[in-house]
Amino acid sequence: MNYDAHSIAMMEPRNRARFINSLSGFKSANLIGTRDSDGNENLAIVSSAFHLGATPPLMGLIIRPSSVERHTLENILATECYTINAVTHEFLAAAHQTSARYSKLESEFEKANLTPYYINDFNAPFVMESPLKLAMKLVDHQTLAVNGTEMVIGEIQDVLVSDNAVMPDGYVDIEALDLVTVSGLDSYHITQRIGRLSYAKPDQKLHPLTKEGDPSSWDAFGLSNFNQ
Repeated sequence: MNYDAHSIAMMEPRNRARFINSLSGFKSANLIGTRDSDGNENLAIVSSAFHLGATPPLMGLIIRPSSVERHTLENILATECYTINAVTHEFLAAAHQTSARYSKLESEFEKANLTPYYINDFNAPFVMESPLKLAMKLVDHQTLAVNGTEMVIGEIQDVLVSDNAVMPDGYVDIEALDLVTVSGLDSYHITQRIGRLSYAKPDQKLHPLTKEGDPSSWDAFGLSNFNQ
């Protein structure tokens, strides 16, 4: 079926939102932890975190237009710090509950029965239950003229992750952490790794890598025909 621009525009608004949000495929599910200038804690689930660069280590977030109160954005702009906490299957329902519209003085940590956690002098709360936590410092904020969404760019200050999830070549085995992904607005998924591939170069054949980054058997990865 062909959904043209007119048929998309004529969809019921919530159906259109679910439809368009599903088209970008699987995305990471993360909880953004913030605290306002008075110390009130806030937690919000997002699926818009994206890698922006490694040197310096940057990540971006897209936040919906400020037609209503956006406590997460307000707190980030006021304190210039926040946390990104990956969601696991174990506390998925609690994480999803943070999408409810609580008042500014209501803590989603309390409402969802999640545990705030702090390190050193960093002002924003982490989620204790998350196995992958990032401390972020705000470095840029832009309102996108095309639709009024807000882009937040942060620099990674700390990464809290189990040592056994970090491979010798730097690859982080997020599947071993039992993380979930999200598609659309409310569909959550677990993943199954197919495998890792070598760095692609024009004059070299691809070869499979083990989880740790070492070469392994061609046949085990099923790519022997691809390189002939």
